[in-house]
Amino acid sequence: MKLVLPILFFLSIKSFAQENSPTCSKRDRFKNQQLKSNTLTVSQIAQTEKYDVHFYGLDLNMTNTSTYLSGTVRIDARAKVNLDSALFELYPTLLISEIRLNGTPTQFSRAETAVKAYTNANSGQLFSLEIDYSGNPPTAQTNPLGGSGITAGSSPSWGNKVVWTLSEPFSAMEWFPCKQSLTDKADSSFFSITVPDTCKAGSNGILSSIETLGNGFLKFNWEHRHPIDYYLISAAVAKYVDYSFYVTPAGAPNPILVQNYIYNNPQTLPNFIDEINETGDFIELFYDKFGPYPFEDEKYGHCMAPISGGMEHQTMTTQGFFEKTLTAHELGHQWWGNNVTCASWADIWMNEGFASYSEYIMLEDLYPSEKAQHMLDVHENVKSQIGGSVWVLDSLNENRIFSGRLTYNKGSAIIHTLRFLINNDELFYDGLSAFQVAFKDSTARGVDFKNFMSTYCNLNLDNFFDEWYFGEGYPTYSVKWNQDENDIVVQINHTASKPAVTPTFTNSIEIKFNRTPMPDTIVRFPISSNQETFYLSNFGTLSTNATAIIDPNNWVINNVGTVTQDNSLNLDNLAQSDEPIIVPNPNSGIFTIKNLNSKAEINVYDLFGKIVKSLEFEPNTYIDLSQLKKGNYLLEILLPENQKRLKIIQL
Repeated sequence: MKLVLPILFFLSIKSFAQENSPTCSKRDRFKNQQLKSNTLTVSQIAQTEKYDVHFYGLDLNMTNTSTYLSGTVRIDARAKVNLDSALFELYPTLLISEIRLNGTPTQFSRAETAVKAYTNANSGQLFSLEIDYSGNPPTAQTNPLGGSGITAGSSPSWGNKVVWTLSEPFSAMEWFPCKQSLTDKADSSFFSITVPDTCKAGSNGILSSIETLGNGFLKFNWEHRHPIDYYLISAAVAKYVDYSFYVTPAGAPNPILVQNYIYNNPQTLPNFIDEINETGDFIELFYDKFGPYPFEDEKYGHCMAPISGGMEHQTMTTQGFFEKTLTAHELGHQWWGNNVTCASWADIWMNEGFASYSEYIMLEDLYPSEKAQHMLDVHENVKSQIGGSVWVLDSLNENRIFSGRLTYNKGSAIIHTLRFLINNDELFYDGLSAFQVAFKDSTARGVDFKNFMSTYCNLNLDNFFDEWYFGEGYPTYSVKWNQDENDIVVQINHTASKPAVTPTFTNSIEIKFNRTPMPDTIVRFPISSNQETFYLSNFGTLSTNATAIIDPNNWVINNVGTVTQDNSLNLDNLAQSDEPIIVPNPNSGIFTIKNLNSKAEINVYDLFGKIVKSLEFEPNTYIDLSQLKKGNYLLEILLPENQKRLKIIQL
């Protein structure tokens, strides 16, 4: 479920009421509370893990004015052990009139939210439960641990009356019987919703039919034939108009339906139509970046409801309004959160971090003038407090799970840093797409992503995750430098905002040097400690003004300390006779490295910090870079015992 993050959204829409305000959070009714849930005991949760859910079939009567429910929910499951009863959840104010096991009435018992239905199923045996129930779901007032799993409200901007569901993280059981386990996705779900014939009802999957029942009622039959987690099953009922179109991304086998249920007012669709149409552009973009849209054989779409943001219900987001970063965020969830879902609420980063970074990807590609300020705002929000990890220790605390600063902003920012460390956008996006394939229709933890990307990119991410995902805080960098003719020495120091938890950040950092008469140069420095010293030969003369800019492209959450010339940094002690020397330099692209007596790995960077070539150097041989464009490059020489040297070469 999405917060509309106040630091990210600058609305240009004409609507003005609270549902469009970026200041309201996902669980605004719970602010100033440390909300705790799940209501089951550890023993009861263990009982739910004795069977696997295969199918949810919901057949409910709903209106757009009241949350009162009546109908039947079917749960098809397979016993994992010999099972005398199956435990599921349903809020106590919803009254069960009968439960049928494989079509025959069966006994059941209730204790608070826990319901146990007699099953007598052997290990491996399929069974089906049908639960007839009715009643009033709880509200935030009647259930202090939750409420508003289903809500009736009116749009303050448009006046429409709407009933909608929002189950994340623990509120599905407030409106339908279910097993609230992230790691047990149903293979499919059907939802038949009977509503007054003045309304439409939106849900997951394909609208297979609309039945006219007479007496002023219609039944909307939605069929979703993909694995789905319990909290992503949804319904929204209102007086809607259906505004649909198709988009065909490059590589898609067929056009993809984009189906939108918009308030049936003369002004609403015209107000939002341009923003809604951009959904097609975003699908094309994410299809390219993340891989095929996971549900392209069904649809993507939106149901409007008076919420201050959106909720990424599978194939049909519930959204309060339309604004490009919000729409891109919720669409990004169809890959990150729906196709691959976090395996625990402690790892909500798998959902929210990547959906938040989807906003940046969209701006970078379609609104490039806005991307820099967007990431600056993200970083500034993270730094508004000195600590806090992306990983969620208190995974029953909704306020912590959906922390805008940590889960959304820091979660997004560290993906940006990971992209910087991989230093190859093609590899980065190929890795994301491959991860979507490897974990398709399933769940994953942050460490699963770490292990996958480490292997895929051949990059050790242990320190990165220890420091940025599990760790806390951020670095403050300071730079000292000294110069002797064309050679310079650079000392990089950093302190940590939360040193008791994370004292050192070992990610690389870029520094932009203003040189004369040569072009300005960005150098990427490897960091392994809180103080590092580097010697750059034949670098050129540094400008006296604004000599160095730390992290000029804002890849890393950080503060900048001081940048000073320090004459006490002695180049004579660093420039030893065994210092590697590029000969000749400048050159035509063919050169050797003197004073290098063993094999060494070489990385060649352009002045934007991107690796353009990697190779292995043998002593007394020549390197051929003549295929590169003329200009200045940075050679990173990897020496034994983790030593490195950086050399500027001119082709």
